[in-house]
Amino acid sequence: MILQVEKLFDDQIRPALAQHGGNVEIIDIDNQKLFIKFHGGCHGCSSSNATLKGGIETLIKQTFPDILEVIDLTDHTNGSNPYMT
Repeated sequence: MILQVEKLFDDQIRPALAQHGGNVEIIDIDNQKLFIKFHGGCHGCSSSNATLKGGIETLIKQTFPDILEVIDLTDHTNGSNPYMT
């Protein structure tokens, strides 16, 4: 299943994030949970939770009903905050 998730990320999610200088990495799928980390402009972004829940998780659940939750492992407190001064 991870290969199909990677393809969805490559086709739909990563291009959208790249428009804002961001990227996302798939870490693992375990116990019906998808674990990810944000990079680039998404690391430390104040909108990353909205991107996760309203965008990525919604699309993942629609496409892969066996995945019940998407969990962000990014330590946003250590990232730069590209959209806030």
